[in-house]
Amino acid sequence: MPVSAEQNQAPSPGFGLYVHWPFCVSKCPYCDFNSHVRERIDEAQFRAALLVELRGQAERFGTDAKLTSVFFGGGTPSLMAPETTAAILAEAEKLYGFASDIEITLEANPNSAEAGKFAGFRAAGVNRLSIGVQSFDAQALRFLGRAHDADEARQAIKAARRSMPRYSFDLIYARPGQDGAAWRDELRTALDLAGDHLSLYTLTIEPNTGFAGAVARGAIKPMEDDAQAALYDLTQEIMQQAGLPAYEISNHARPGGESRHNLVYWRSGAYLGIGPGAHARLRENGQWLARQTLRKPEVWLKAVQAKGSGLESETPVDARQRAEEALMMGLRLREGVYDVNLRAASGIGLAELVPPARSKPLEAAGLLQRDPHRLVATDAGRAVLDGLLARLLA
Repeated sequence: MPVSAEQNQAPSPGFGLYVHWPFCVSKCPYCDFNSHVRERIDEAQFRAALLVELRGQAERFGTDAKLTSVFFGGGTPSLMAPETTAAILAEAEKLYGFASDIEITLEANPNSAEAGKFAGFRAAGVNRLSIGVQSFDAQALRFLGRAHDADEARQAIKAARRSMPRYSFDLIYARPGQDGAAWRDELRTALDLAGDHLSLYTLTIEPNTGFAGAVARGAIKPMEDDAQAALYDLTQEIMQQAGLPAYEISNHARPGGESRHNLVYWRSGAYLGIGPGAHARLRENGQWLARQTLRKPEVWLKAVQAKGSGLESETPVDARQRAEEALMMGLRLREGVYDVNLRAASGIGLAELVPPARSKPLEAAGLLQRDPHRLVATDAGRAVLDGLLARLLA
């Protein structure tokens, strides 16, 4: 499709804050996130430490830019008290200021006890929920190790609809034994309940997870690649028809319903990160830094209490690394990578990073589209993005 003049207006990446709450009631077998099961914690201590770490990053990196998004991720942030959420948001607004249309997202589980807190999170300042439903099928929920049932999922979505201006929920598909008819039925249920956004992920067997061990033992067999691809294609077809096309490989939205915080990552914007195992990308004196905090909650807490920071590593990111990172993230998006944003992030332009001679065979194959303003992976290109990137960055 030709690129219109309007589409050539590069969107702003924004500036985000990520808050990691690492605690869960149980560990799901597919999960490789930094999550930890604890029967109880001293929430007041963790809340105080998060505020200390937030102030420390503000002191070092400055507070010139207003926040366009805040994302409470985990773990399970809906396990925290709304008072903790409110305290962090109040401090973030005092330090940075909030954009008038700021998006403030909190990840939540559909368990009844957590859904009962949605109104409290709204009062604290949250204006978007992301709910980890994962499936509406009882057998699939047991397989995925979820602590809720399908009815709880439906009730949680309805509670989110009542409490929040915006909400999204996640589903996992391409599960062993799943067929197209079953997935079509599950998507129909999801669309009946959906707001302006859905996240639809294929099941990936990550190292050091319960499922990785089960695969090694032969207890489960992942779906074959061709069958996964067929379900992916079916997903794109159904979601396009429903008016929630993919704006990113696994994320679907009505126009204007995109996750603004995740767009900060995909458009290579700057973002703060606080909490155990949080990542950040920040610029200091023109130098990008990749930062990560200590992963284990108790170790992170002691470090913050002792020296005001839970920082584990801080690595300079050179211009070429930053440009390649921007390409890898940006081509996940239907909008692609804009030359002006790539230059702002790295000082390197598209023509230098991906010479036209290298992209032309991929354009001819229908995997890429290119004009003077941006580079876009087509629907077919995004379906084989890993291979496409290998060719582009060879």
